[in-house]
Amino acid sequence: MILDRFKLDGRTAIVTGASRGLGQGIAVGLAEAGADVALVHRSDGAETQQRIEALGRRCVTVRADLADSGSAATIVGETVEKLGGIDILVNNAGTIRRAPLAEFTEKDWDDVMNVNVRTLFFLSQAVAKVMIEQGRGGKIVNVASMLSFQGGVRVPSYTASKSAVLGLTRLLANELAPHGINVNAIAPGYMATENTRPLREDPVRNQAILERIPAGRWGAPEDLQGAAVFLASAASQYMHGYTIAVDGGWLAR
Repeated sequence: MILDRFKLDGRTAIVTGASRGLGQGIAVGLAEAGADVALVHRSDGAETQQRIEALGRRCVTVRADLADSGSAATIVGETVEKLGGIDILVNNAGTIRRAPLAEFTEKDWDDVMNVNVRTLFFLSQAVAKVMIEQGRGGKIVNVASMLSFQGGVRVPSYTASKSAVLGLTRLLANELAPHGINVNAIAPGYMATENTRPLREDPVRNQAILERIPAGRWGAPEDLQGAAVFLASAASQYMHGYTIAVDGGWLAR
């Protein structure tokens, strides 16, 4: 039955940036589909853990600073030790800096690129090694952005990093498909998260954004759950290297 192909029973997932927002929504969605989850967070993952354990799924938390690419070894090691393996990786964690081009600092550039690109790649590399050794394939889901397709303003390092995520998704897919590992991405539209709070609190920008979204509203973390479960499941077995926009119709406009 087709619905059985969406089930994640017996699978183990890692979700980065899972303490709140999009990461929390994705982690809970994967658990609802049957997966056990390792939550990677920098602050407090207790709320997400409670929601997952209430579903009867196993859940562990891994505290890590994703600005440090060396955190990949810790994340993979703790997940394998505590949950027994890795079947799914969701590279959700990301950061952003906003400033006019002429005022944008080298630190603002490096802080964003280190989390959004460098660690995403090296964590994917470390997880892929485990998946290949396990010999049962796997799923890697990256979180891209509308700015993987557009230029944006005042966010040069974020735009560069999310364009890189789209490209790396394709490269990883090309190299890992022969091992039965699917690599795809989700590009969220304008979502109601901490990263977009400054935009939502600016009446002019908020109105301009809403007028451009055919759905007429900001997205919620729950809006990503369907795409995340699909890309993490056997239902997407023949998808490799594609980035799905979940954007309320923003790109269609």
